[in-house]
Amino acid sequence: MSKVALLFAMLFCMPMITACSASEQAPEAPVVTQQLLGSPVYIQIFKEERKLELYAKMGNEFRLVNSFPICNFSGGLGPKRREGDFKSPEGFYSVDTRHLKPDSKYYRAINIGFPNDYDKAQGYSGAYLMIHGECKSIGCYAMTNTYMDEIYRYVEAAFAYGQSRVDISIYPFRMTEQNLQRHRSSSYINFWRQLKPGYDYFAKNHLPPMVAVTNGQYVLAQPVIGSGQPTQYASTVDTNPFAQSKPLTIVK
Repeated sequence: MSKVALLFAMLFCMPMITACSASEQAPEAPVVTQQLLGSPVYIQIFKEERKLELYAKMGNEFRLVNSFPICNFSGGLGPKRREGDFKSPEGFYSVDTRHLKPDSKYYRAINIGFPNDYDKAQGYSGAYLMIHGECKSIGCYAMTNTYMDEIYRYVEAAFAYGQSRVDISIYPFRMTEQNLQRHRSSSYINFWRQLKPGYDYFAKNHLPPMVAVTNGQYVLAQPVIGSGQPTQYASTVDTNPFAQSKPLTIVK
């Protein structure tokens, strides 16, 4: 009887386990991913999990193409603050074709665009922070060459088919309230709470968050209708860092 009872208990629990794991997207099938080559793309990075997630637009939302293990990054959790601190950046970045480095000495590279407007407002310094190959990092996100090939191919194809900017959101960990509570004693907690609205927006809408910098803080922003693709480097005026900002000004 005890074995029968155990079997029923396992069957009862299985839907709960499935529901919990369904909160994260599964990668698309190989045939589908090939069809997505050339579609607009979006990148999320999670330091603690050492994961880079590549998304491509399918219909009206962005779907996970693949999740890549990060081979190496330096400096632990927290944003990069000064040149020579060996930290890898955190925050919201946006790149264009000028940030592609096909002839990098670290195989191939995508310049993250550090410092952005937020970093400059804090007085942070540094340059040439990359996602690149060769599995070596001093402040960059290093991948194996095989993984960098795939990431670079999708980003390059997206630009070739008309995407003007690719957004890259870099988080210390998945920005759940549980994880924030786990790190609540960190000196970076106020900064990390600024990142959570952008993380939540993508988790809910499967669209990259439009992010601006207001009074030296990240805010969610409304795009200007009919003005092309907005960037994450515009500033608006709003004293509440967690409120929706005024319309985002386009910066070319």
